Amino acid sequence: MDKRKVIAAYKRGLISVQECAQILGLDNTDLLEYMRDSRVPRPKANKKQSVRT
Repeated sequence: MDKRKVIAAYKRGLISVQECAQILGLDNTDLLEYMRDSRVPRPKANKKQSVRT
């Protein structure tokens, strides 16, 4: 099974962290480290400027 699909299912709340780790063949601490390291930073949204002058 694709790791991305398993992690997406965990993030959507369809499976628990223990189930996710078991499917990926990791223990819970390894899974948390893996998810922390694979996090992609989100682009920052541009701040809206006021239309008032």
